[in-house]
Amino acid sequence: MTMQERYLALTEKRKIPEVIVVEGKDDTANLRRFYEVDTYETRGSAIDQDDLERIATLQELRGVIVFTDPDYNGERIRKIIMQEVPQAKHAFLNRGEAVPKSKTKGRSLGVEHASFEDLEKALAGLVGSYEDENFFDITKTDLMRLGLLMGNDSRKRREYL
Repeated sequence: MTMQERYLALTEKRKIPEVIVVEGKDDTANLRRFYEVDTYETRGSAIDQDDLERIATLQELRGVIVFTDPDYNGERIRKIIMQEVPQAKHAFLNRGEAVPKSKTKGRSLGVEHASFEDLEKALAGLVGSYEDENFFDITKTDLMRLGLLMGNDSRKRREYL
């Protein structure tokens, strides 16, 4: 890769066509450091019916990616949106990817703390909705047989994967 190609790779931001739903302005700021992206901010855990209607409209117009923090409030927001806008895609960070890198940033988990590599991984692994229940070949029985459900250390095994 030439020096010019490296420079272009670092300065050109990838455009994300969908609107990304985040919790706050710091999440938006971090995403815009690396991507050309439009976001919809839920203002923390305060999501109301107006927000849900706007998100549903955005889903119809451009598509939506829900990218909330890996904490209680973030998962709560995600579940509410999932019920109202089941077609939305979802991006996930694990807790280790969402911790502040410096001690001065506080103890909160969030998209605002994620590195470019972690954001790329989360956006590459988008999860959508599947109306067809038979879409997956793996059953709950398979997951139990593999020790990923109902076992003493099944949680650790799933986290390892």
